[in-house]
Amino acid sequence: MTLSMIITLAIIILMVVVIISDKLPFGTPALLAAALLVVFNQADIATAFSGFTDKNVIMIMGFMACMAALQKTKVIYDLQGLLGKVAAKGGIIGFALLMLAIMAIGNVISGTAYYVLVISIIATIPYNKNLPNSRILLPAAFASGMAGWLPNSVVLFTGLVASLVSNAGGGDVTVSIGKFCLMNIIWSALYLVWSIIGHKLLPDRDISGAELKEAAPEKKEFVPVLSNTQQTIVYVGYVVMVVAMIFLDKLPGEAGYALPLVIAGLFLCVGVLNFKEMIGNMFSPVMIMMASVIGVAATMANCGLSGFLGEKVAGMLGGNPSLMVLVFVFTLMTSVSATLTGASFGSIFIFAPIGIALCLQFGYNPVPLALACVKAGWINWFLPIDGLPALAMGTGKYKLTEFWKYVLPLWVLMIAFYSVMCVVFFG
Repeated sequence: MTLSMIITLAIIILMVVVIISDKLPFGTPALLAAALLVVFNQADIATAFSGFTDKNVIMIMGFMACMAALQKTKVIYDLQGLLGKVAAKGGIIGFALLMLAIMAIGNVISGTAYYVLVISIIATIPYNKNLPNSRILLPAAFASGMAGWLPNSVVLFTGLVASLVSNAGGGDVTVSIGKFCLMNIIWSALYLVWSIIGHKLLPDRDISGAELKEAAPEKKEFVPVLSNTQQTIVYVGYVVMVVAMIFLDKLPGEAGYALPLVIAGLFLCVGVLNFKEMIGNMFSPVMIMMASVIGVAATMANCGLSGFLGEKVAGMLGGNPSLMVLVFVFTLMTSVSATLTGASFGSIFIFAPIGIALCLQFGYNPVPLALACVKAGWINWFLPIDGLPALAMGTGKYKLTEFWKYVLPLWVLMIAFYSVMCVVFFG
């Protein structure tokens, strides 16, 4: 290992440690790591901050602003109301419909706010002996993250994969958004089957205590902040953006990558977004993190660190592993790291570049491995350490053994599914 590799590795380890410590705002550790690589002469400015001019990052910046506009429309309010109504139906058919509704709505509402909303609604459903609320909450909580049926809900993943492969020396690639959506739809069907089977493994108890009922959010009337004309413009712009993402590789040049930003600019012009909202979403902490770690990954490849570590892993795998084995091993390592550290982006940008380097070394297409690793960064819940699993376990009053009965088989199934299907769909 050269001195340059050692310095780069030390900066990356420092970045991950700071992310885990949660002492700095999200996104800041990666931005500082990129700067440190320049200060210690491991990368020039253009390389370290190349993510801020990456076409996929530009596309997702525009997309984030457009999604902020959609959050202001009545359709989001109506979707939230629909979720509450379905949750109150009960019975096995009601359970299946609830899982489908949560996954479907997850295509337009996602993140912490969504799973907190789902858990808070389920926690106040009255106890029913035929379908105890304790057997609904955990499946419903995980269903909130089992979407990805529409282009808008996967663009972050596909854009990240394209940037990872490009900056690791794999050339300019276009990841089929349509194929990824289809793969996610198949997974959602499998999750529905597992939720119907697995919820029976959960305990039968009433979790709708008085304290939870009192804490439940009251239903409020929709107060429009946009005119009907403005909402119509948002809907039309949103549909145009989704269609453009589906046919991204069919549009001339790189027009599709800039279109979401043009649509966001239109929303700004008609008063749907103000300038502060537009910039705040374009340069949100998630975007800062994504743009910054792209430069870090490029530096890893340029100094030879990714290739060096890849050779070490290849040696442990027997020197000539198949693509399927590589994808599975790196998917597993990324998921375990993201679960134990809470650093999804950090885990992806440690393991994916190494795996990509190995794929290139053995002559494999690196896209399946990169996509599986990116997906694995958010399969980070087999332990109730933080976020969704911790809140679901606490609210549902589950013991760890009860939690694992449902979650561990799901985790194994999901890791295996994406390891295999990424190779089948993209290999």
